Amino acid sequence: MKFIVSSSYLLKQLSAINGVITTNPVVPILENFLFEITDGTLTITASDLQTSMITELEVEAKENGSIAIPAKILLETLRNLPEQPVTFSIDADTYSIEINSDNGRYKLSGENATDFPKIPTVSDGYAVNMSSGVLAQAINSTIYATSNDELRPAMTGVYIKLDETNTTFVATDSHRLIRYRRVDIASDMAHNMIIPRKALTLLKSTLPSENTNVNLEFNASNAFFSFNNVKMICRLIDERFPDYENVIPSDNENAMNINKSELLSSLKRIAIYANKTTHQVRLKITGSELLISAEDLDFSNEASERLSCEHDGEDIEIGFNAKFLIEMLNNMDAEEITLKLNAPNRAGIILPVEKDENEDILLLVMPVMLNNYV
Repeated sequence: MKFIVSSSYLLKQLSAINGVITTNPVVPILENFLFEITDGTLTITASDLQTSMITELEVEAKENGSIAIPAKILLETLRNLPEQPVTFSIDADTYSIEINSDNGRYKLSGENATDFPKIPTVSDGYAVNMSSGVLAQAINSTIYATSNDELRPAMTGVYIKLDETNTTFVATDSHRLIRYRRVDIASDMAHNMIIPRKALTLLKSTLPSENTNVNLEFNASNAFFSFNNVKMICRLIDERFPDYENVIPSDNENAMNINKSELLSSLKRIAIYANKTTHQVRLKITGSELLISAEDLDFSNEASERLSCEHDGEDIEIGFNAKFLIEMLNNMDAEEITLKLNAPNRAGIILPVEKDENEDILLLVMPVMLNNYV
């Protein structure tokens, strides 16, 4: 089997799907890319059993065939080659691969393609279309709030609830919760699924910068994303997602409006002086003034800043984890935000003052109990 392809084009396609491959896979052959040629089309697959990514490109080839090629050595070779056509010659009996460039020859050992695990297909599934820009925004708005706790697998992914009028994306790690809703994505029938964080991270990095249509097909066990010449199949998390709607308080009437950038900058400065274990900052709202303070009693560090705000409600003092607040605000596009509170031991809600007509985002953060220093 022999084929010719541009070195930089092949490298670009391999780099798009390389993130799936882990250093110590369950099955050693998964350290390889699966190359399959059919009528001049090269299909390349990378997999870790849970998630698989496939890309297709046109090559010059007279015959069909398949081979598993070690990913690391192939990528490193291509990264160090200038742009030029390269010829791959594969011995079907010994699985040896020879790569010929303008001035060099590189020989490596491949493996039998039939040992590569079969990639699942989505049959009897449902489908929904969305733009890559909208999908990227939904992933960016939620993925950082997923949990790392493997004992609660449902929370290690993003919950997607498809409906006839909208689609909701939810992520929580029990300290904070993000609910991101789009009315411009809808499905003919209601369905929900939990997509693992790794799959969404890979998808986010592979989505094109220009707006493209993304087709999502899914059944009870797998989700299948396809756009341009890339496909991704991932196994869904088969767990029950927490009843998030019951956690969102409906009686947070104590509202404060403030400029997001000013609040974010202030939190970043104050957090330097917070306790390194709790990252606790104290927000004290009095009239139209917000006092942000933190102290680390172990090192006698303390800091405070005053910001002006619009406040409707009684004066309140509440503690939050600064790391969570900073990360949540960093992932919001809004210029002005509303912080809705009820009591020092109740969850706070952050909402954008102005929002896109197609999107609705709600951020919930649990408080840190204050030890009342004066």
